[in-house]
Amino acid sequence: MQPYELSVADAAEAVRTRQISPVELVDSVLERIEQVEPRLRAYATVTADHARRAARRAAAEVVTDGVRGPLHGIPAGLKDLIDVAGVPTTASSRVREGHRAEEDSAVAARLTAAGAAFVGKTHTHEFAYGLTTPQTSNAWDQGRVAGGSSGGSAVAVAAGAAAFALGTDTGGSIRVPAALNGVVGLKPTYGLVSRHGVTPLAWSLDHVGPITRTVEDAALVLAALVGHDPRDPASVPAPPVDYRPGPGTDLTGLRVGVPSNYYFDRVEPDIEAAVRHAIGRLEALGAQLVEVEIPMTRYIQATQWGLMVPEASAYHERTLRAVPDLYEADVRILLEAGELMTAGDYLRAQRARTLMRQGWQHMMGTVDLIAAPTVPLTAVKAGQSTVTWGDGTVESVSDAYVRLSAPASITGVPSLTVPVGRDSAGMPIGMQLMGRPLGEAALLRVGHAYEQTGTARGLAPA
Repeated sequence: MQPYELSVADAAEAVRTRQISPVELVDSVLERIEQVEPRLRAYATVTADHARRAARRAAAEVVTDGVRGPLHGIPAGLKDLIDVAGVPTTASSRVREGHRAEEDSAVAARLTAAGAAFVGKTHTHEFAYGLTTPQTSNAWDQGRVAGGSSGGSAVAVAAGAAAFALGTDTGGSIRVPAALNGVVGLKPTYGLVSRHGVTPLAWSLDHVGPITRTVEDAALVLAALVGHDPRDPASVPAPPVDYRPGPGTDLTGLRVGVPSNYYFDRVEPDIEAAVRHAIGRLEALGAQLVEVEIPMTRYIQATQWGLMVPEASAYHERTLRAVPDLYEADVRILLEAGELMTAGDYLRAQRARTLMRQGWQHMMGTVDLIAAPTVPLTAVKAGQSTVTWGDGTVESVSDAYVRLSAPASITGVPSLTVPVGRDSAGMPIGMQLMGRPLGEAALLRVGHAYEQTGTARGLAPA
């Protein structure tokens, strides 16, 4: 096994016991980036010098003072919305050409304090406003989309070009690419992780979270990220929780909600079969399955777009007028459309969100978490714009990918996607676990228990 193939947990143990040095680990990942980047294009910027300096510093600290924690010397990628002092934050857009961050974002500062080594900034769909990240190829099939908008982060982790990465999620942008590339993605509770220094898409929906190869790794990264930050108006105090899941798999007494509506509507047969099989594994581990009805489903899409579109247009108002031609056509159209939405439309979306949150709170009073598909279809071919379902319904690819992830974004509840198999074409399938606000520990425990049942792991054959 090459060092770049190690999970965060395994790499951390190897560094702690001095079986491997952070320098060897970072060099291995940088070599892997050189190998796969021409095909996958996961990175907007590779910061090799920055990473090697951090690795040398970590190696010296390990010898003199021991490890700071499980991320000490671990190579990480950051979505290119996340500021790192002195490094470009391009948002994968020509609008940001020549931009360099003046200071670290809150999450970059926390990871630096934990000793992580940043190997690069990963591609996003321009300004995170899309579900495909078209400049990046899927780690399992270069002819298919990576998913978005954190496509570069998911592909880098799936291909071994980062031990872990950070993404952002406004309507599914961590979970969608994680599911499409066969890795783990966690959208934390809204406000649990600071967004200071992160380019926004929509302020009332944006989250920052980890993309990893295992659930245990997601727990290790989350622990380094949480904490109240007064610079983020939405920031909430982190509960005193140990996120790292224990070794056991006994889920006796846990109530898992299985949706009777919405989440299994217009879903590919391979995905439904794989997710229902995974839910059956949870039941075999002792969980009690409880049928639940998802509230206000007819308003989900309108609420998601009704919040996101005008907020995005408000952020881009000045640059859209100054340099409209520098935006890609798909993003420019969305930004222009947002300026046509009325204040009344936006307020109605806010009211719908309030009612939806109340409905979810009532529903979650009957279960500990909900299990459902992450996305209704696996990675589509690059350039495919629509999908036709068995009932004749035609849906845009973007609408399809956001459809099952939007509820957790609108309500702000935590959501974890874990790989649960592959379809007939060999493409990864993800199951989404959604919990109560600040209930990340429960999701991580269940996701980890599922992994222990023998889910196939390993890097994508990039």
